[in-house]
Amino acid sequence: MSWTLPDETATAALAQRFAAAIRGGLVLYLHGDLGAGKTSFARALLTSLGAGERIKSPTYSLVESYRVGERTAWHLDLYRIADPAELEWLGLDALADPDALVLVEWPERGAGALPPADLVLHLAYDGHGRSARAEPRNARGEAVLAGLAGG
Repeated sequence: MSWTLPDETATAALAQRFAAAIRGGLVLYLHGDLGAGKTSFARALLTSLGAGERIKSPTYSLVESYRVGERTAWHLDLYRIADPAELEWLGLDALADPDALVLVEWPERGAGALPPADLVLHLAYDGHGRSARAEPRNARGEAVLAGLAGG
């Protein structure tokens, strides 16, 4: 499933649609070059889920957590990670909670130390805007995309 995102407003609207389609825990990997919209998407998604208006970028802290309803949402930005072994000190065991929402920017830098993705979102430059392409990895990811298609 793919979308054209002419501006940040369109990226936020897509994130709102994703938020409405998420029905439980989800591990979402966000791929894309610097500036492709990963953090903008994650912020809009977390805001739409009720995490508050002030969503900090985890660029320097590596991980931020939020309460969204009855579950925890984790937002990771692994851009500054050189080796997945560096993640051990973060206490990532909580990411394995099947009810958690886990958003990971630059997941390739945490290979082997992260829970497997339910859904992968590829964000890319597309002319003056951006594009997004979603790839489900299991039934939970397929359910989110089915929710998007039906909504």
